Amino acid sequence: MLCTQCEFENPDGMKFCGDCGTQLPVPCPSCGFDNPSHAKFCGGCGIARVGDTASARPGVSSERRPAKSPASEPHVRPVAADRRQLTIMFCDVVGSTRLSERLDAEDLREIIRSYQAACEKVTRRYEGYIAQYLGDGVLVYFGYPQAHEDDAQRAVRTGLGILEAVTQLNPTLAEQWGVELSLRIGLHTGVVVVGDIGEAGRTEQLALGDVPNIAARVQTVAEPNTVVITSATH
Repeated sequence: MLCTQCEFENPDGMKFCGDCGTQLPVPCPSCGFDNPSHAKFCGGCGIARVGDTASARPGVSSERRPAKSPASEPHVRPVAADRRQLTIMFCDVVGSTRLSERLDAEDLREIIRSYQAACEKVTRRYEGYIAQYLGDGVLVYFGYPQAHEDDAQRAVRTGLGILEAVTQLNPTLAEQWGVELSLRIGLHTGVVVVGDIGEAGRTEQLALGDVPNIAARVQTVAEPNTVVITSATH
């Protein structure tokens, strides 16, 4: 491996340059991309590299600490979490309260199910991950569980595709129930921690941090049938 500092050619497996002592790039365990030692995310596949960089730092031991016995901490349960950059989309139906007041509950359920099916079809096309259905709202992650170089673009295309799909769905809804749906969609991009939330067998994979909250707020300022993105997503 070539040292970026002194251009000394080091044998494979070297962590530090044999000529000047500079820390060498660390290959990603997922895709093999050579990342700078200070990088928090892989430049090749986008996964978090917290574990890799910590274990490669001088003076930091990679030895695992002994686990505490369950008896000493009976209420602590280890939870897997993943730190990564996501683009998060929040989609909501305009005027849903008026719809619920106007329609029979069973009819409203069928309308929402049709709308959700349209969202799922478009989201699957761009390999997004539907994290939650929140009543008539839909929360979608791009970059989880699979990261792509163009996740932000996939999110924007998904938002536009959902608007188009619901536009095509509206004639059927108008014929059967006399309604047409309008949507507001907001997108934001940033670093989150994704992991299990919940207990007693009822868990969800949710992203925690400011990103989903900002995406939800951005959605509220969107005009009906528009997609609004933040500068971070742009």
